Amino acid sequence: MVEDEGSVRVDSWIWSVRLAKTRALAAAACRAGHVRVNGERAKPAQALKPGDEVRVREEGYERVVVVKRLIRKRVGAGVAAECLVDNSPPRPPRELTPAAGVRDRGTGRPTKRDRRELDQLRRS
Repeated sequence: MVEDEGSVRVDSWIWSVRLAKTRALAAAACRAGHVRVNGERAKPAQALKPGDEVRVREEGYERVVVVKRLIRKRVGAGVAAECLVDNSPPRPPRELTPAAGVRDRGTGRPTKRDRRELDQLRRS
C-alpha cells in the first residue's frame, strides 16, 4: 500500500521500508534516541512527510535516508527501496570493527578478575 498524501508514523515507516525487523524494534529505537528526523530526536508517533531526512543508528553505524514516498504496510524489498533515497556512508570493514570478547572453549565462566579486565578493555 503506497500513500502519496498525508503522513505516516516514524516507527511504522522505518519498519515498512525494512530499516528495522519489527515495528516494536523500530519504536524502541525511537524511544532510545537512535532515530532522528531532520536532526531532531523522533518519538515513535512523529509524523513523516516526503523529503524528510531520517537517521537510524544501529551497532556503531548510522543509516541516512531521505523519505521519497510514504507507506504504511510492509512491502517487498524492491518496492521498499523505491520509497527512500539511501545517503548512508559505506559500512566500515569488518577488520576495523571491535571484536567481541572471545573465550577459549571449555574455560568456563569468567572470574571476577576476568570481568574487570574485560570492562577495562571496553572502556578504553
